Amino acid sequence: MQYPEEIITTNKQGKREVRVLQEKGQYIRYNYLDPETGKKTTKYSLILKSDDKKEHLMIIPMKTGKSLIVEQKKESRKLKILDEKKKKIIEF
Repeated sequence: MQYPEEIITTNKQGKREVRVLQEKGQYIRYNYLDPETGKKTTKYSLILKSDDKKEHLMIIPMKTGKSLIVEQKKESRKLKILDEKKKKIIEF
């Protein structure tokens, strides 16, 4: 099959691959604080939201410089998150 060159990429092994959209939507990224000290932890979460579902990924940075990505159970509930800049709680 023929694909336009601008959608083709090369992976680390040198194999060519076509980038294909699976879904499109919104996202939210948030980090975690220690509630007693107020200090940030190194882990953060990324929630990807499409028209029909949410996917929750927790990203944990490792000492090697890479990150461990853990897929959480499917998010069906509304998540409440503190917006520090606006000083209010938002729902996503």
